[in-house]
Amino acid sequence: MALAEAGAAVGVADLDEKRAQHVVREIEDGGGRAAATSVDVSDSTSVRAMVDVVAQTFGPADILVNNAGLQYVAPITEYPEEKWHRLVGVMLTGTFLCTKYALPAMISRRWGRIINIASAHGLVASPFKSAYVSSKHGIVGFTKVAAWEVAESGVTVNAVCPGYVRTPLVESQIADQARVHRIPETEVVEKVMLQPAAIKQLIEPEEVAALVRYLCTDEARMITGAALSIDGGWTAR
Repeated sequence: MALAEAGAAVGVADLDEKRAQHVVREIEDGGGRAAATSVDVSDSTSVRAMVDVVAQTFGPADILVNNAGLQYVAPITEYPEEKWHRLVGVMLTGTFLCTKYALPAMISRRWGRIINIASAHGLVASPFKSAYVSSKHGIVGFTKVAAWEVAESGVTVNAVCPGYVRTPLVESQIADQARVHRIPETEVVEKVMLQPAAIKQLIEPEEVAALVRYLCTDEARMITGAALSIDGGWTAR
């Protein structure tokens, strides 16, 4: 929504195409341009098809936001291996694949912006989130490599590292967090999610979107390879 309001034509990609179409309607209702496509970012064929659909609809992408994510909470000794592979496949491999297939057109036009949504957990760790923390640390490392590789091509690559944002992904963790920490669900936000932050508030999605939007501007051309925290002071400790 933030990028559409700034004038971008938005390719909305989601595993659930109906949800992507819902977002497209919201953008169009606000006077913006958007198109929906289904994608499994962990699958190379699906990612190539998504990039092609966007290019056929609006032209080659100038901006890529890698934002697909999911969570599973459990001790390492009890962590299902299929969950590990799924989380790493979506978040880390997905970031690699989307970047791989979007980059050539950006390089050829000598302008592009890639923003990888990492996490405070790309910089620090919390227990019971081994696949998530590993994937997000990997995204931060991948961001640095990609930034160096395209530094002379007019393309920047950055990672945004939010703390807990008020989203369904965060809300869906509350029961599991209560279980593994052995506390009531009503105490999870205060004692787990906000405990490490200096500012004891959930981050709003619009605040993350504003930072992403800024990174897409020409004024941000010298910001690349960065892991930018927006975490209420969590990683300042």
